[in-house]
Amino acid sequence: MAFIDIAVSPPSGPIIQAGPVLLRPAQYEDYFAWKRLREKSRAHLTAWEQDWTENEMTPQAFRLRVRSYWREMKRGTAAAFLVVGAEGEALVGGITLSNIRYGASCSGMLGYWIGVDYLRRGYGQAAVEGLLDHAFGRLGLHRVEAACQPANEASKRLLLSAGFRQEGFAREYLRINGAWRDHLLFAATHGTPA
Repeated sequence: MAFIDIAVSPPSGPIIQAGPVLLRPAQYEDYFAWKRLREKSRAHLTAWEQDWTENEMTPQAFRLRVRSYWREMKRGTAAAFLVVGAEGEALVGGITLSNIRYGASCSGMLGYWIGVDYLRRGYGQAAVEGLLDHAFGRLGLHRVEAACQPANEASKRLLLSAGFRQEGFAREYLRINGAWRDHLLFAATHGTPA
């Protein structure tokens, strides 16, 4: 079976304006800003997500990641964006809607991260709300799901205030830094008040 590499050129958009942030597809030239922010934020981020190796931080690995995001966006199976300050400011984080499914499900899975210098400034909230508007509007989804570890109070508050409802508890849901971690499960649905 031959693998067809769907156009790996950068997507022409969308660029989503959401309050103090813009959500835009990653470009190869974002590598140095992305690496600096991820490394500076490592202690904070790896409490909630899988730690990374030095090989995952190389320019080549970043390029492969970006190409994969572009490919998935072209296929309609993901929407991956960097979060930057709306006035062309610094990179502040990233947000992804992955595992997009249509048909009876019409849903996707939200993931996001904000760099340590930009926490508690409303950037994460704006990014999540902007991506929800995009998911329910342009993408035509009905449901967006998210998960966070029970101790992640900031993420719980953010999701609830963005219109998500807590729907469940998943034991040993994701393997984070060598251990299976429990997660709270959240969902937002189009047209349903929080």
